[in-house]
Amino acid sequence: MIQTKLIDSDLVAWTIQQRRHFHMHPELSGQEFKTAAYVKEKLTGFGIPIDSRFSAPNVVAFFKGSEGNKTIALRADMDALPLHEEGDNKPYISTVPGVMHGCGHDGHTATLLAAAKWMSENPHLVKNNIVLIFQSSEEASPSGAQQLVKEGVLDGVDAIYGIHYLSGMPLGKIGFATGYAMASSDDFDITIEGTGGHGGYPHQTVDPIYIATHLIQAFQSVVSRSLNPLHAGVISFGGMQAGNSYNVIPEKVTLQGTIRAMSFDGAELMHKKTAQLTESLCASFGAKGHYHFIEGTPPLYNHPEACAVAKDIIVKSFGEDVFLEKDPVMGAEDFSYYLKEKTGAFINVGMQSEKSQYPHHHPKFDIDEAAIPAGIELMIQLALNA
Repeated sequence: MIQTKLIDSDLVAWTIQQRRHFHMHPELSGQEFKTAAYVKEKLTGFGIPIDSRFSAPNVVAFFKGSEGNKTIALRADMDALPLHEEGDNKPYISTVPGVMHGCGHDGHTATLLAAAKWMSENPHLVKNNIVLIFQSSEEASPSGAQQLVKEGVLDGVDAIYGIHYLSGMPLGKIGFATGYAMASSDDFDITIEGTGGHGGYPHQTVDPIYIATHLIQAFQSVVSRSLNPLHAGVISFGGMQAGNSYNVIPEKVTLQGTIRAMSFDGAELMHKKTAQLTESLCASFGAKGHYHFIEGTPPLYNHPEACAVAKDIIVKSFGEDVFLEKDPVMGAEDFSYYLKEKTGAFINVGMQSEKSQYPHHHPKFDIDEAAIPAGIELMIQLALNA
């Protein structure tokens, strides 16, 4: 277990208690009103004022530092997933059927609350102003981060940091990828309108299934022949709906898929190329192709200057051997909206162990609470030293 300097066992126990409360009472994206009310109650009890300018169920609070020359934002996400939790041996299993904290947001919320509690008890040590962001809707669209940015949550902020407890990273390690760290995540719907008919007379039809096979193949050329080979990208089809008869060529086919890119330019190019291919390829076969782009989250870019500060804090707080430089991943995270506007970094706190052996978004996922002390200490050190 990582050794901590600023926090004691009482704060750790309190944080675990809060985390288990959130775990037992999960709420889906955009519906975190009871969670928000609980967070507000705790912050008010700490004497930290709530900023009422921001849309519910988001909760934003402002801690005034003793000097206030810099303003640091710290973010935690509050939403749960539409999963039915498995694991009867948990004393804190979800009490809401079909909803569970399967990604660690209960831990993030409890950790940021713990940092707020510590700051309220040690105000003389906190020189920076701190914006505490308890965000709704990380797991769903529209993004809670995007909404808060539009509402001005980063106005006056010098840098922003967030953490994520990670089951795929060893317990006892803390780290991140510098630069592009996570991919964009956008979706698309495609409808191909052809001319249906008898399976024995295909020459009298415009077969949308046959056209769809060409379109699926052609989309892969965007990654292999249009995208810069040094910029990672993925296009995956996840759904296809067509006819339901052996010998009837349907009139219409619908496709669904996702686009992931590891750069802003790559995401824009892939969107443009897939739209063009849909229209032109379908037209070449005499069909109509309708492309609907569903904007998701941009790539997550960890600013090198903020990463240098974060690494220095991690090494000085926990030791050189704790820091782990990570590779970028094609997963997505709406913290990217904050980093698109302000300098900052998104940091992973490892918790891979027997207790946290299942991946995120798995019905048996759980946080190894042995990682929580490091998460609290990291949040506090970022508040003090970022």
